[in-house]
Amino acid sequence: MDTQKEALRRIINTLANKNEELQHFLDSIDGTRTGLQEESCRVMSELEAELEGLSSALEERGAQLRDIIKEEKQRKEAELQRQLSEGNFALLSCKELLDFANQTLTITNEEEFLTAAKQIKERVTMAPAFRLTTRPMASENMSQFTVDFSAEKAGLQRLNFLPVPRAPEIDASGCVVRDNSITVAWRQLSDTDGDGPVERYELEYRKTNLNTSLRATGDACWEKICDITDTQVTISGLKFDSPFVVVRVRARNKAAAGDFSEPVAMETRAFNFGFDTATAHAELKVQGDTVTWEPQGVKGHDARLRGKENKNSRSATPSPNKTAGSRAGRERFAGESYTVLGDQEINGGCHYWELCLLADWKSVSVGVAYRGSLGRFDQLGKSTSSWCVYASQWLQSSLAAKHNNRAKALDWPLPQRIGVYCDYDNGELMFVDVDQLRLLHLFKAKFSQPLVPAFTVWCGGISVATGLQVPSFMGNFVSINRSPSADQ
Repeated sequence: MDTQKEALRRIINTLANKNEELQHFLDSIDGTRTGLQEESCRVMSELEAELEGLSSALEERGAQLRDIIKEEKQRKEAELQRQLSEGNFALLSCKELLDFANQTLTITNEEEFLTAAKQIKERVTMAPAFRLTTRPMASENMSQFTVDFSAEKAGLQRLNFLPVPRAPEIDASGCVVRDNSITVAWRQLSDTDGDGPVERYELEYRKTNLNTSLRATGDACWEKICDITDTQVTISGLKFDSPFVVVRVRARNKAAAGDFSEPVAMETRAFNFGFDTATAHAELKVQGDTVTWEPQGVKGHDARLRGKENKNSRSATPSPNKTAGSRAGRERFAGESYTVLGDQEINGGCHYWELCLLADWKSVSVGVAYRGSLGRFDQLGKSTSSWCVYASQWLQSSLAAKHNNRAKALDWPLPQRIGVYCDYDNGELMFVDVDQLRLLHLFKAKFSQPLVPAFTVWCGGISVATGLQVPSFMGNFVSINRSPSADQ
């Protein structure tokens, strides 16, 4: 009976996975259909705009050519009109001189005849008709403006849609995952491929739990990066909260976008955890990746602390070592611990996360602990089951590494961001000032139980960044500080 139930559960699990896959497929088809409608409207609009632009360009060029012909015609007409006016004047002058010469022939008086003949000779010498060029200064020939648009007509007849660029090929050897950044490289498309020049690329990526499926984590959609002019791009500042990130890329020319490349899954494993709210001290408020201290009033605090505060006229904020809290759940920290644990265990490998101090904080501890061995009233670093760095600016600034109720003062200004690196297998726990890239402290231990991230907050608050790979700068600290002289 149990065997059959287990077999049936496997069948149900398989059917559920197939149902999810089919639903994802149907959603993808529906999205593609909607995208097709939008894309067809877009390309139709772009076609009309291009045709209108082509018609406008042709009309503009035609107007320019018409103006050139008109200007030449006007120039030649003006020149011919000038010659025509000069010719008419010369003709009139020549007729008058001819009439005068004919009249002179009828003169019988010799003296008068000689005088008239002399005048005629002088007038002939100065006559416009004999100084006028009888060749037209402009011709009717306009052949220099003859046009031949046969090549353009042939080009218009060949007018067609731009070829769609072929899908690029992602170069897996050029893809790098490092420091919560992803560099994706792909093969350059050239004009010899017959696709025309590629103007830019578009890359899409999304998170997924499987490297063999495009199924996204939750309802994650494709994130887009547009207008890439190179054949590689780096995506920085990612939170790796899924095992893989799937990427794909496509090329785009002047107006057309090609198909996406085959998707490639890039492994993005990192340590992700949240706060285990069931363990949070009653005066700690957990909200997302932040923890803030919210005191429940002065009733629950030690009367001696209240008296001391009133005596010294200090702030009503109690000291973390002088308060007592009420029990609020069997796993919840109580008393003076002000602690909350992470909800994921570390039982092997290398892990990294960061803590950021929020405004008005007074006392904070960050480290790791054995979940099963840390008592409800235990403070971090005061037993053999926890290791931490303690920072305080209550009354005076102090920074110390704590374990097994022993504290080692650290000679370094209070950091604003603390990186925690845990190599479980090699028994190394490092704390780093992230902003200054300074190793604060190294614990060496032989971990015997699963560890959980642990935090103490008194006054103010903290935020925690998870989903981080072990940053590359930690390699230097690991190689330099692996020495037998480190603290146990």
